[in-house]
Parts: sequence; structure tokens; C-alpha cells
Amino acid sequence: MWTEKLYTAEEMRAAEEAHDGPMLELMERAGSVAAEAVLRRYPDARSVSVWCGTGSNGGDGFVVARKLHEAGRNVEIVLGGPEERIAGDAAENLERARKLKIPFAEPGGGEVAVDALFGTGFSGKPRDEAARLIEALNGLGVPVLSVDVPSGVDASTGEVAGAAVRAQATVTFHGRKVGLVVAPGRFHAGEVEVADIGLRPAKTRHEHVTERILAEVPRRGPRDNKYSAGNVLVVGGSTGKTGAPCLSAEASLRAGAGIVTVCGPASLNLVFEQRLLEVMSRPCIDEDGVMTMDAADEILDAAGKATAIALGPGLGRTDGVRALVGYLLDRLDKPLVLDADGLWAIAGQLDWVFLRDAPTVLTPHAGELARLLGRDSSWIAARRLNAVQAGADDVGAVVLLKGADTLVASPGKGVLVSDLGNPGLATAGTGDVLTGIVAAFLSKGMDGKVAAAAAAAAGGAAARVAGERHGEAGMIASDVVEALSPALSG
Repeated sequence: MWTEKLYTAEEMRAAEEAHDGPMLELMERAGSVAAEAVLRRYPDARSVSVWCGTGSNGGDGFVVARKLHEAGRNVEIVLGGPEERIAGDAAENLERARKLKIPFAEPGGGEVAVDALFGTGFSGKPRDEAARLIEALNGLGVPVLSVDVPSGVDASTGEVAGAAVRAQATVTFHGRKVGLVVAPGRFHAGEVEVADIGLRPAKTRHEHVTERILAEVPRRGPRDNKYSAGNVLVVGGSTGKTGAPCLSAEASLRAGAGIVTVCGPASLNLVFEQRLLEVMSRPCIDEDGVMTMDAADEILDAAGKATAIALGPGLGRTDGVRALVGYLLDRLDKPLVLDADGLWAIAGQLDWVFLRDAPTVLTPHAGELARLLGRDSSWIAARRLNAVQAGADDVGAVVLLKGADTLVASPGKGVLVSDLGNPGLATAGTGDVLTGIVAAFLSKGMDGKVAAAAAAAAGGAAARVAGERHGEAGMIASDVVEALSPALSG
């Protein structure tokens, strides 16, 4: 399988409740593996402060403190709340720590700190006292290792509503939590280790995409010709924006499409002819370098042989473009990826997409999704998981929300999370490249959600190849295009 499970708090509770043995045993295992991680990662650190909350995560922390004490480290426990609130297995482990005479201290000290204040059950905003503790922990200036999830991060969504620990590493139990891979929580987690504590796998709604998904992409076979390998039509381009459809077209070819055609403004056709050696061009009627409704017949004719369409890269933003996009969406019955100016055109007209029968993939960044949902981009950034699912439900199509954590949602189903790229992708044009990859995969008959997730993985794999060749700092979108073929062949 090409995904790994991503657990929410509720799903983790279900996994724990299905465990046959005592919960105290699970707490012992969890604290032990977290302590082992501290010893392995920070072998020279002689003093450690362990910050423990009053719930089960704090119980894990008491085990960590005991194991580090037994390993010869100087350990101090910082209690994150009144001791009388600590109950059950956590209280038992607190008593065990006291029997070893491990000192309890006020916030401070230590060459390394362990964060065991809040666990997977936390949501919302920390109360004032807890927020002050988190800020004190962040202000120590020493490496912090979080137990299961950084305190202040919602394990089920990745949302951060207030203060949250900034960990250098997180040891999480049984499986990755959603909040460790979805922003903004992912940026608090540092390097994530998954530790087996003996639980059985449980059903999850969301999945983490691995590079194994690339094996799902159909490859050219000995009986293929350029048409059967995938026929992509890219509709886009306007004055000052010819690069966008060119990048999409070239990416489609490098992603394995057999033939690609660009429908662009007739007045700019020479640009496409000179730039695109392996791509055909279809000049379409335009006014001042922007296609108009009069281009529709030419586009529909070109779409007749296509097996997938990319609509929007560099298309322009005029009333004529909006009318053209609506007209095409109503008449194109092929798999389609909608991006950039195509997304701009459908804002306020989501039924244009909802009423389509053919597979449709939207590839917005946070600002574009905000416009579609009538929100602002900060709202999207704060709750990416819920936002992408809301987008998919509202448009009745697959939505790929771009970012370091690329999220792919389909109506009424869980989210696929891909984080296989690198910072070099933060450059102009890589979104157009992604559009071309999605179109190529759709043209080969792939399911829309799988095609989108595989495209994100392919773009990430290509970014790593391009980074090795050129370095991430100066990487440009065309570097990613060139790296697609070796990335998909590897």
C-alpha cells in the first residue's frame, strides 16, 4: 500500500481501548521509548528537565523521568498543574518517580527538555497558566523533545490556536498523528519518530502519502502510441503569462503524457511555437493578448481528442475569461484540472464545477482556496485540514491544497497528505508544473484523488532530484520539469 495511517485523537483512543493488556503497561512502553530517544539523540546531555502535565501525557513524562534517572542523568520534573489533578496510571507513575527521589523544580534548568504537558486529547487554546508554561519551555534555549505531540498542537487537525511547544523532535506512539504532518502543527514537531508500543492497527480517516504511490502511475508499454499514452490539452496563456501554460505543457510531457497541445491567444502564438518544440499549439481568438468567448469553438475542437485538460494557467482575469471558463466547464466532458486564473474565474460560481460529471481536480494555494470559500487566507492557514475538506465538499470535486503539506481531499472522504517536497519548490511556476503533472496522470485514466496525490509526490520527488543537481536555494520551476523523468524512473 502507498499510504500510512494518520491518527486523530479519537482514533488513537479506539486503538488503546482495543488493547488487551493494562493501560499502565502501555504508559511504561511509551515513556521508555521516549527516554531511549532522549539518550540516543542527546548522549552528552547530563541534565534533563521533564515537563509533565496532569493527564496521561504527564504520566508518560513521569516514566521518561524515571528511565533517564536510572540511566544516570540528572533529572528534574516540572509539574504543569496541581498534583491533586493527577489520577489513575499517571498518579501511579508519579508515585514511582517520587520513590526514586527525583526532584521537582520550578521551570528552568537542564541541557535538554522533555515536553509531556499535553497529549493527543488536547484541542483549542491553552489556558493562561498552561500558555505561560509553554512559553517558558520555548524560552529555555535548549533542545526540546515532545512526547507524542508538541503541547498546544491539536493532534487531530494540526491547528495551533495559542501557545505551542516548538520541538526539535517528537516521539509519537503507534502511528503519526494528523497534527504532526499538517501545518501549522507540522512546523512545531521537528523530526518525528514513530514508536511501536504494541497496539493493533486501527481504522483511520486520513492517510499519509509515501513515494510508493508513484508505482500506481501507468507507464508507457510496448503497444502504446503517443495517443494511448495520454493526450493532454492545456488551455491558458495571456500577455505576460505565457510561461505558465508552457511549464504545464512541458511538465505533462515529462510526467509521461504522449502528446500535449496548448490552446493560447493567437496574437501570442509565436511565443508558444518558439518555446515548445515537442508541444503542438492551437491559436485561439483573443483581444489584447487575452482569449475571449470567441475562442471557445477552437478549444472545444482541440479537446475532442484529448483525454485530459488543464484549464487556467496564465489565462488572464477578465469578464471574458470568466464567461469562457463557465462555458467550457459546461461543455467539456473530459477529466480536467483547474488552476490559477481558472480558479479565479469560478469564485462565486462553484456550481460550474459541482455539476460536472467528469473527474475534476482543483489545485489552489491558500489564497485561492480562501477566495473560493469566501474566507481570508489566514483562516485557511490556521485550519488547513478542515479547509481543504470544506472546499472539496463545496465544489463536489477533488481539491489539492498546495503547500509544504500538500493536502488532497474528495467530497465526504478523508484527506491524503503528501510532504515529499523541499523548500526549493517555493518559487514561481512550480504550481503550473504541478498542474501539468496532474493533467498527465488524469490523461492516463487515473482516479482524480489518486492522480492528484501522485502528482504531489512526483513533484516532490523531482524537487529532490533538482535540489541535488542545482541546490535548493536557486532552484526554478523548469529544473523540476527536467527532473520529473528521472524521478519517475527511479
